[in-house]
Amino acid sequence: MSDLEIRPAALEDIPAIVAMLADDQLGAQRESPDDLTPYAAALELLAQDPNQYQAVAVRADRVVGTLQLTIIHGLSRRGSTRSIIEGVRIHADERGSGLGTRLIEWAIDESRRRDCQLVQLTSDASRTDARRFYERLGFTPSHIGFKLQL
Repeated sequence: MSDLEIRPAALEDIPAIVAMLADDQLGAQRESPDDLTPYAAALELLAQDPNQYQAVAVRADRVVGTLQLTIIHGLSRRGSTRSIIEGVRIHADERGSGLGTRLIEWAIDESRRRDCQLVQLTSDASRTDARRFYERLGFTPSHIGFKLQL
């Protein structure tokens, strides 16, 4: 994987990122690859916030993976800082190559670099393969997540 670069996402990466977000049964219902305007606005906001990092994995000038890393400073856990990994996607023809592991390891390393004491993530309950993947990387299903659609 020495030919892999992990870097901040740029506006020109949005079509590839959105295509990966939409490339499954859940994402196909939530994403709109035909209108990239809201994604560009969101990336601008992320880029302005030092506690947000939209990363892309690039191989041979092609975006092949992405995730969002959010750093949260808090009072709980003795004032600890935590990170949240969201929106992890790997291009379909890269799945099984070890890229997902490399991207998550990058996020964990970046969390350590930012003095986080905890890394957390959620995965839709229907994504059983993703659950096995995260457990293999040392994550434990310790909480029940709740969401309220607004």
